[in-house]
Amino acid sequence: MAKIKKQEALDYHSQGRKGKIEVVPTKPTGSQRDLSLAYSPGVAEPCIAISQNPDDVYQYTAKGNLVAVISNGTAVLGLGDIGPLASKPVMEGKGVLFKVFADLDVFDIEVDASDVDTFVNTVKAIAPTFGGINLEDIKAPEAFEIERRLKEELDIPLMHDDQHGTAIISSAALLNAAELANKKLDKLKVVISGAGAAAISCGTLYKRLGIRGENIVMFDSKGALTEDRKDLDEMKKNFITSRKIGSLEEAMKGADLFLGLSKGNIVTPEMLLDMAKDPIVFACANPVPEIDYDLAIKTRKDVIMATGRSDHPNQVNNVLGFPYIFRGAMDVRATTINEEMKLAAVYALADLAKEAIPEEVNEAYGAKNLSFGKENIIPKPFDPRLITAVSMAVAKAAMDSGVAKNPISDWEDYRRELNLRLGLDQKLVRNMVERAKKNPKRVVFADADSYKVLKAAQILRDEKIAEPILLGNEDEIRAMIKDYKFNFNGVTIIDPRSPKHKKTVEEYGQILYGKRQRKGMSLFEARRNMLNRTYFSCMMVEAGDADACVSGITRSYPEVLRPAIQCMGLEDGITRLAGTYIIMTKDGPFFFSDTTVNTDPTAEQIVEITLQTAKTVKKFGITPRIAMLSYSNFGSSEGHDADKMRTATEILHKQYPELILDGDVQANFALNQEMLKEQFPFSSLVNRKVNTLIFPNLASGNIAYKLMDELAGMQTMGPILMGLKKSFHVLTLGCSVKEIVNLATIAVLDAQTKK
Repeated sequence: MAKIKKQEALDYHSQGRKGKIEVVPTKPTGSQRDLSLAYSPGVAEPCIAISQNPDDVYQYTAKGNLVAVISNGTAVLGLGDIGPLASKPVMEGKGVLFKVFADLDVFDIEVDASDVDTFVNTVKAIAPTFGGINLEDIKAPEAFEIERRLKEELDIPLMHDDQHGTAIISSAALLNAAELANKKLDKLKVVISGAGAAAISCGTLYKRLGIRGENIVMFDSKGALTEDRKDLDEMKKNFITSRKIGSLEEAMKGADLFLGLSKGNIVTPEMLLDMAKDPIVFACANPVPEIDYDLAIKTRKDVIMATGRSDHPNQVNNVLGFPYIFRGAMDVRATTINEEMKLAAVYALADLAKEAIPEEVNEAYGAKNLSFGKENIIPKPFDPRLITAVSMAVAKAAMDSGVAKNPISDWEDYRRELNLRLGLDQKLVRNMVERAKKNPKRVVFADADSYKVLKAAQILRDEKIAEPILLGNEDEIRAMIKDYKFNFNGVTIIDPRSPKHKKTVEEYGQILYGKRQRKGMSLFEARRNMLNRTYFSCMMVEAGDADACVSGITRSYPEVLRPAIQCMGLEDGITRLAGTYIIMTKDGPFFFSDTTVNTDPTAEQIVEITLQTAKTVKKFGITPRIAMLSYSNFGSSEGHDADKMRTATEILHKQYPELILDGDVQANFALNQEMLKEQFPFSSLVNRKVNTLIFPNLASGNIAYKLMDELAGMQTMGPILMGLKKSFHVLTLGCSVKEIVNLATIAVLDAQTKK
């Protein structure tokens, strides 16, 4: 992952609504009656019910889905003891991960207490609010005592993720690495660099897996934990070795496993060469591992390697564990997170890595057929099966170990519930980015003298999603780069009006003239058009000097479309362009078409727009389920729009029976399965969640997506222009940096497929 710049991080947290989280009501609040039910007098009824039966708190409040992320700021990331206030951004971030990956709500709580007694008493006092408690960034050895006491005195799931998260994920990796290396756990010789909370927890869990304590050598900042050390606390004493070890170099000789939770570049190639055959190396220091991944692979072809970094295979990432562990534990109302539940998570992760990997994961990582092996010993963070595999395993372990107060009886129903759990569906965006990064393309920006475009281009370059080409006045662009402290070393900047590009302008003009000479365009006009940046950028793509083009932030939509059509042309079999928007909702992404191009398409043109949209939806790894929208339901009303949507549906049913679609249908029936099933049980959309909406005209489609964006506050992505031979996409007036980044990412994916 590209290095995050200081100002970029500060802007992310400060722009718009401050911070990263908010509280959103889940019940109607639009009337006085709603408010009376929410508060007084209606709220008295659930209060009385809970006072009579305390377990009803899970029925009438958010407790069962609410996690407290609690820290005192004594061991924050790699920043150390920076205090509770400074830890708050991290705790909010942890809350975001809980929500995004497992649909668990979070209150972050920063406690100004560094001594164990005060911290424990504070957490105990507020515990009734929550269904689970995630302790975070608390320094050792206090972290061990805090967790031990709270687990003894509370009856809800509680875990210090810094300890157990890394232990659980690395244990899953260890099981599979040992299997691939054909090594027995009880024979493994283990070296652990680091003796903090995470390292101690890893060593403890490794023992439960079968590694023998006498085969572990652990190092802290002062050296090996040996019998002659008099400065060891009780937790470190559990890892004293009787061997006479003087250095890390000595311990590494003949070792089967190295686990690093310390600092970067402390393992040399010589030390790696001294390890046993098929060595297992988990170098988890971040951002610099104990030994560089590429160096390790180059040094020993037989090494099985994992790191804490996302840009190498086998990332030991806690997000593979904690969201799903708490999800499963809280869904059965477990009274604790015990060793059986942790081990269940370990084995679930290990087993999942061996299963056939879904195509959407392959696509997200730009691979043809990922499979279990040295570079896939643990699941990928974007694997959609994690929420079911891990949560269900943890829930079952809680039940089997007798700590579940609300056992699950219908596991298939629970599986369906988990699959529907995820909130605002950012998975699509994450997969898009990962696919783009696997094969980045050259994207030319026709409006590079805009701050927003430059900022987006910087992000795309830093993240290795695309290689930007900047069009505009070179002096102005370079001045903006200097003023805003962008880093575009080596980037291509082109001004079509500059004399040094005169030859290219003439060549591009000749190509355009060849395309348009029998359509009323003279050679002079073609060359003059090349001084227009949109024409020039389109011709760069057409001539193969760029792979995709993004334009339009300062121009009207028709003004930008014309050069693209003239320079690139339409795909074979396509008679007109169309545009679709992706609307990100809690129920997943929806595709709205046509929202940008065709004013009043005919029934036949609606058919073409629908087919283009279905093709686009499939490119995102989603099966299109299409509603042909109207003010009519299956012939209930007559009129121009209703008639053409009905006719288009008939054509599509006849010529493309494999498509899942129906119409004409009103939007509320298309999106409400209960209403549709009750009133129109014959519809082919019954029991098939609609994700694609085809509108009868430009007005309805354009108005609909803009209302979703402004009133509903839903994220929109697009417009995705459909029908051109090459990758070209149009920015909308006033779009944000994020929207430019998303559209450019889509342009890269489009170029990948069209290439």
